[in-house]
Amino acid sequence: MNRNIPNWVMGYVEYTKHMEAPDLFHMWTAIGTVAGALRGKVWIDMGYFKWKPNFFIILVAPPGIVSKSTTLGVGMSLLRELESIHFGPDSVTWQALTESFIEAQEIVKDVGPMSALTIAASELGTFLDPRNREMIDVLCDLWDGRNVPWKRRTKAEGLSEIRNPWLNFLGCTTPGWLEENFPEYAIRGGFTSRTVFVYADAKRDLIAYPNLRLNEFKAEFASLRRHLVNDLRKIAVVQGEYYLTPGAFSWGQAWYARHWKRDSNEHLDKETYGGYLARKQTHIHKVAMVLAAAVSDEMVIHEGHLEQADFLVTQLEDQMINVFRHITDNRDAMLSMQMFEMVRQTDDSCISKKELWKQMIYRCSYEEYERAAKGLISADLIIESTAGTTILFRLPSRDKAPSLQEQSDDTITRWESLARADLPVGTSDQDSVVIDPHQSEERRQE
Repeated sequence: MNRNIPNWVMGYVEYTKHMEAPDLFHMWTAIGTVAGALRGKVWIDMGYFKWKPNFFIILVAPPGIVSKSTTLGVGMSLLRELESIHFGPDSVTWQALTESFIEAQEIVKDVGPMSALTIAASELGTFLDPRNREMIDVLCDLWDGRNVPWKRRTKAEGLSEIRNPWLNFLGCTTPGWLEENFPEYAIRGGFTSRTVFVYADAKRDLIAYPNLRLNEFKAEFASLRRHLVNDLRKIAVVQGEYYLTPGAFSWGQAWYARHWKRDSNEHLDKETYGGYLARKQTHIHKVAMVLAAAVSDEMVIHEGHLEQADFLVTQLEDQMINVFRHITDNRDAMLSMQMFEMVRQTDDSCISKKELWKQMIYRCSYEEYERAAKGLISADLIIESTAGTTILFRLPSRDKAPSLQEQSDDTITRWESLARADLPVGTSDQDSVVIDPHQSEERRQE
């Protein structure tokens, strides 16, 4: 089927240009939205198991910073336009989840019985209790796409058996909620290794009234939304097995050998992130299916799809460390990392000892504060200096990395370069519908 937009994910990122959240939030919302349209009707068959394009995606940001729920809601509003999509409850109990699976049951030609749900939870705490081991185990099985029936007893139906259940989840939370609710052992567990955590701590832009911007080109904006919905409907009818080209197999084999070299992934602690590293190949192939569906009905994974997927997944690894660096059962370690983040987030990575204590005074005693500061200095994470009588804490110059927003911008720019190179023959970036005439002109001149 002909598409209105050459690349659905790229078109969605364009559609959200006048929102405050960073592009990476919109990118992963788009990936989860396309996955919700595909459902369990597509897969990559590995013989002993199948990879299916469902995700657990969690947007993480401090409260009130980047409008996480609004960002997620934009993508879900497009998906809700499709009559064939079933949404589960955002406040999950066994009863509610089972009843939603029952309501979503259908027979799909050439696939058989299927019960596919997408859940969008604006507050992660209404969906997930990390200490509920039974629920966590079931979620892990659903992510894995195991072909086992879902069995649960409900008041209305008694014992229910649901064949081929499929769950796609997107949620929002804050670092504080994770810190309070995720025990340290949970980081090493199966759920977090199956989850994509996307972190931001600043707005992309200050936009008090997005409607003022959109009013300047209301027709273009409405047209792009219409095209996104129509193309999503076309994506929703794609079904069957995705096949890897010989080039894709070659790329994947070379990647696998590099991935498991003894000295690879040194930036990730093996004990903490070993589960994620074991599943990174699965993450990449799930994303690759979405990227392939975003541009074509052809059931083929090319080398370029895997390369793009690897890039997008790998770029989140530093963010994953940021998300979980505060989660520890060691109070001194927790306070140290909170102080480090406070220093890092200052404009010039420098703050007076007195000002930092003012920010920490409600979190710890002064003795704990002094102990944490000495630990950071001993580890060369911060440097102590003086300016007159004022004691200053600052980051070593080597730690002055690009901001998360700058990293997000760079990720999107580099991904778009990869994606444009892999567009189907006969299409180009200029065929995309844009909603900012100035921006479209800039892109034509690139």
